Amino acid sequence: MGKPNRTFVVVGLGSFGGVVATELARFGNRVLGIDKDHQRVAALAEQLSNVVILDATDEGALREAGAGQYDVGLISIGNDLESSIIATMNLRLIGVETVWAKALNRTHHRILSKIGADRIVLPETEMGQHTAQMLNNPAVQDYINLGNGFSVVNLLIPERLEGRKLSELPFSEGIIALGIMRGTEYVDLHGGDPGLLTNDRLLLLGKRAELTQFGDQL
Repeated sequence: MGKPNRTFVVVGLGSFGGVVATELARFGNRVLGIDKDHQRVAALAEQLSNVVILDATDEGALREAGAGQYDVGLISIGNDLESSIIATMNLRLIGVETVWAKALNRTHHRILSKIGADRIVLPETEMGQHTAQMLNNPAVQDYINLGNGFSVVNLLIPERLEGRKLSELPFSEGIIALGIMRGTEYVDLHGGDPGLLTNDRLLLLGKRAELTQFGDQL
């Protein structure tokens, strides 16, 4: 049997929250979208399981809407720091088990952490770091920050390395090669030392500084 889908309540259906809500719904999850702007609610009415117009700083309104029955909540309120904080506390109060929140800045991040948000995202900061990694080295096709200093990168093998063995690349001890994507095929590295082809995508795990140094040497 497959793992049952969780249910999600997304508060704030702007550019960030709206995308998260519709993607979660596209994955087959039940999603409740909440916003006090009727135009945002109307725009997503056909894409989400349920959407309601309400002010998430009103604990009673959240309870009436059934928000407390959802497994995971995301607070994605725009530039209203006070509303974001109160809405985060309200989801906790009505019994949402896991609460994520979007922070506007580092100060907002610290406050949300103090009031019990399970995870806090800084979309612009994280996307800025992601973009900088790819701009810094054209070989970096994608980059995921795993926390605690570790990242996974997707490096494009250049034509000049065609035919080289994986073991010939300048790996440091802290970098782990996870595999190779060759078109739509995944090449498992266990028990082998495959030759590289132009445009192979090498998946690596390691500390950011070591991965950056490795990418610079390709």
